[in-house]
Amino acid sequence: MDDQNIRLDFYAIEEESAASVTMFEAKVQAGFPSPAQGMPGDTIDLNRALISNPAATFCARVTGNSMVDAGINDGDLLIIDRSLDPGDGDIAVCFIDGDFTVKRITVKPDGIYLVPANKQFPAIHVPPESHFQIWGVVSHVIKHTRR
Repeated sequence: MDDQNIRLDFYAIEEESAASVTMFEAKVQAGFPSPAQGMPGDTIDLNRALISNPAATFCARVTGNSMVDAGINDGDLLIIDRSLDPGDGDIAVCFIDGDFTVKRITVKPDGIYLVPANKQFPAIHVPPESHFQIWGVVSHVIKHTRR
């Protein structure tokens, strides 16, 4: 399958490790700044905050740009939960005819479509005879924002 140059490298989640970071008590404004309220508060365990079911959760690094308009860019890290029931509109990692891809699931009367979030790429209709599986639902995207 010509899959718009998407490649996913998968990683398992270490259940025993904790990824705690300091959490600021004050909310961070994305509009006008507010007076600084705070000093660091409690810590937050990123594993608990981002992962509901560790045994069914994996990470994958994205290679490609077919999902940029959904905020998923080349190099981003996806958290994929295989225990979630996929639904219409979910972004999911799918296995189709021997290849993995990440796309938005769209259910139409004539079948399932895997829809990219980049107008340069066409939607993929999933024919009934294809070898297809929704491998897991993307629950979070971790981005590296520093240039």
